[in-house]
Amino acid sequence: MRRRLINSTLAVVLVVIAVFGVSLVIVETRTITSSAQDRIESEALRLVGIVEANVLEKKPIDPVALGEQLDAGHYARITIPGQQAVQVGTPIPDSVIRGVARGEQGEVVVVEESRSIVTREVGRTLAVVGAVALLAVVAAVLLAVRQANRLASPLTDLAETAERLGSGDPRPRHKRYGVPELDRVADVLDSSAERIGRMLTAERRLAADASHQLRTPLTALSMRLEEITVTDDLETVREEATIALTQVERLTDVVQRLLTNSRDPRTGSAVPFDLDEVVKQQVEEWRPAYRSAGRAIVRSGKQGVRAVGTPGAVSQVLATLVENALMHGGGTVALRTRVVGNQAVLEVTDEGPGVPPDLGNRIFERAISGRNSTGIGLAVARDLAEADGGRLELLQTQPPVFALFLSRTAPEPAEPQTTVR
Repeated sequence: MRRRLINSTLAVVLVVIAVFGVSLVIVETRTITSSAQDRIESEALRLVGIVEANVLEKKPIDPVALGEQLDAGHYARITIPGQQAVQVGTPIPDSVIRGVARGEQGEVVVVEESRSIVTREVGRTLAVVGAVALLAVVAAVLLAVRQANRLASPLTDLAETAERLGSGDPRPRHKRYGVPELDRVADVLDSSAERIGRMLTAERRLAADASHQLRTPLTALSMRLEEITVTDDLETVREEATIALTQVERLTDVVQRLLTNSRDPRTGSAVPFDLDEVVKQQVEEWRPAYRSAGRAIVRSGKQGVRAVGTPGAVSQVLATLVENALMHGGGTVALRTRVVGNQAVLEVTDEGPGVPPDLGNRIFERAISGRNSTGIGLAVARDLAEADGGRLELLQTQPPVFALFLSRTAPEPAEPQTTVR
């Protein structure tokens, strides 16, 4: 492209020079020739006037005096009726420009000038025009190279940006070139890079959240299935299978919730539900793990509380808090339900060392952890809580008290719009 731009610009300049340069040379040649002819004729008229005055006064023609009136390099021949022709200057053997003037007494004056003088003037004009044309060509080449670089380099950068996007590097360059069309392309590529970056971030986040949130429930589900395979008691098999199916349904709901949040965090499916059932389910599910660790998990507080949310998501939030208490806390873990105004509050506390004071609510940020963990669980739990209009907070660091706030009333449906005609 760079070479094409240079060649096209140079071709245009050469055409312009050819058209206007040739025209200028022709015009200048004619002008110089015409000026020389006028000059010779004027000189002949001037000499014939002198000769005519001498004839009227009957004075002889003095070639020396006339030679002083003649321009250098010119030749004059004076013819007077009845007298011998008088020559002034040296005859010119080459091609000449001739001027003739006639007097009233029949005098004839012929003045000649070598055409080589005109040729030299035309040559000088050609040299000037050629120099100007050469400067124009050089300037055109420099301008074409500069313009080609200005257009070709941005296109190369844009091609590299597109290639980076195709190779999975969505970083926008935010580079502009001062050319509106190219800047528009750069804007579109940067916008596409930002969208691709957000999509990749959402996909990576979904993968990390899903792997973290499903790891412990799948392990518990695997243990229950193993218990089913080793028992011969039909009643135990039914009980474990029922619990396993419940866990599968909850895991399905969690996966669906993670997918929904990754696409649009504002989309919720909150419904009124019995908070006691969720708390009871989690206590029964985690009691064997706590018993194995030599610890206890208890529940207390107000009974019969109904909240608004997605039961599966609330179960997952509660499971995250209980698991963190098991992994990083100590002593008895207590689940307490209370009501504050129009909100249902579910608190989870333990007797462990708690959250380091320097972390505080930063414990909910991704990759932030007070222990050797991924730092994802609490961040996902907060996202799940906020998706249904609730919130998850750290009320106290030592001992730790996490609180899940849920609304006790369902959001009012949008009023139907009436069209006035």
